[in-house]
Amino acid sequence: MPEEARRVEQTLRSAGMGKLVDNFILSLNRAAESAVKEAAPVFVNSLSQMTVTDAFNILLGTQQDAATQFFKRTTSATLTDKFSPIVATALGKHNVNTYWTQLTTAYNSLPLSSNKVQTDLNAYVTQKAIQGLFVKVADEELKIRQNIGGSRNTNILQSVFGWVDKQK
Repeated sequence: MPEEARRVEQTLRSAGMGKLVDNFILSLNRAAESAVKEAAPVFVNSLSQMTVTDAFNILLGTQQDAATQFFKRTTSATLTDKFSPIVATALGKHNVNTYWTQLTTAYNSLPLSSNKVQTDLNAYVTQKAIQGLFVKVADEELKIRQNIGGSRNTNILQSVFGWVDKQK
């Protein structure tokens, strides 16, 4: 959650409003999950534009997350454009904006809250959904590079990384 939201969460939980906070967090997570479904075509498009140099740098470079970094560089702007309206819809669908309004109204009305809270949840959730997506991509990349749990489970992965292993 954004720093401001964490402050709101702690204060409201201590004021006995934990259920309202829990509803907000669940709705926020559902909104992010809704957007991630749009990522596959963006990654496919990025792959179709990969150069031979990009591929060699990813495969033979020393970075264990080179593919993840490539995808971050080539997809982040498009993912943001695609995720943002989906997140906005999901925030409405899952009542996140309603919960956020209730949370911030309750927080801002407390006598101890001198700093009024206003957070752009759409931008925040979009950014966090993309960051979470890349955490998963990095995890999968590491598994493939190290062949953890037989993650090289296709002929192409076996061929490519078998060749890479011989090069090192």
